[in-house]
Amino acid sequence: MAQQEERQGAPQGALRVARIDSLAALDAASWNAVVGTGYPFLRHEFLAALEACGCACAETGWAPDHLLVYRGARLVAVLPRYAKGHSRGEYVFDWAWADAWERAGGDYYPKSLSAIPFTPASGPRLGVVADESRAAVISALGPVLRASGMQSWHLLFASDDEVAAWQADFGAPLLERCAVQFAWCDASYGDFEGFLADMSSRKRKEIRRERRRLAEQGFVFERLTGAAIDDAALEQFYRCYCMTYLERGQHPYLNLDFFTRLRDALGDAMMLVRASIDGRAVAAALCFEGDDTLYGRYWGSEVAADFLHFETCYYQGIEHCLVRGLSCFDPGTQGEHKLTRGFAPVLSRSLHYLEHDGFREAVAQFCREERAYVERYLEQCRGRLPFRQTPAGHGAAADNDD
Repeated sequence: MAQQEERQGAPQGALRVARIDSLAALDAASWNAVVGTGYPFLRHEFLAALEACGCACAETGWAPDHLLVYRGARLVAVLPRYAKGHSRGEYVFDWAWADAWERAGGDYYPKSLSAIPFTPASGPRLGVVADESRAAVISALGPVLRASGMQSWHLLFASDDEVAAWQADFGAPLLERCAVQFAWCDASYGDFEGFLADMSSRKRKEIRRERRRLAEQGFVFERLTGAAIDDAALEQFYRCYCMTYLERGQHPYLNLDFFTRLRDALGDAMMLVRASIDGRAVAAALCFEGDDTLYGRYWGSEVAADFLHFETCYYQGIEHCLVRGLSCFDPGTQGEHKLTRGFAPVLSRSLHYLEHDGFREAVAQFCREERAYVERYLEQCRGRLPFRQTPAGHGAAADNDD
């Protein structure tokens, strides 16, 4: 598919912006040379698989409209972007904004969105080569994003440094929203028992009891990576993944073709936890490994068992991080139950450009009020951490010892 130029007649060597409506229009090596391979969800293989399997396409309300930035003939930056016909699969909820704007007679959709589809994992969204100015790239992208023909642009779950860069160089007001998620960080624990040793005695005993109860019931857990994730393991995982949605009366966002494509292209970055009993696999959780972080993304079970979710989705991931030397574990969005299992509250951040002045001011007031609530909630969560002394980076100490 041909690239569409957003700027014509730019001076030789100046930045110019092009659009592509499919990742297939650019080879993986060129895209990954810009974004790197340390964050799995921005890799060409991940985003292209979403499009190729039909999960992120115009028919599902995720029309690809990616931006490429060139200096001369050289690709120096990329930004995934979609024309969204709804707000599903984003995890930054703006349904009330859409309702308010449409009640006022406007069209909220389609909206312009830079995010990783179906993936609320904070990280980079804009890829820029090391020797290019990110400020110059954002300054070049700003007019293109504002002139998209859509009344809003949204940047979801961006890293803190990228949020600051967009705010400094976008060239127009950007509203910031924050939410609380939960993440585990290694504090030189060494192994799982070292991790438990930092907890209050009561919490330490609770986790040991949870793990022991599963072992007594006969559950066995395996962590599969690379070629060990064969078709049978992947199909069993997918059955479990679908169960999570079907229990809520929903259809899953992703299909088996997507996971198969990922396994074939990114198998070395995947870690599948498989739970079995009496030799039969009954539950699974699929994670992705970055440079220093494990990302827990998908889970499901064909049986009901106390503590099975905690072991499959949390404790096995922590053990994997300790074995692999990964410093962080992002287990997925939401869930206060993660607090008592050693996952500290962290802020996720998103930015929003709204073209209409009056609508923007109304939403800005909402964001200010929401931010005050989020910050109070963050502090409350920090006070509930189970550690005797809060590990570095986990915020205020929590005196929870017996």
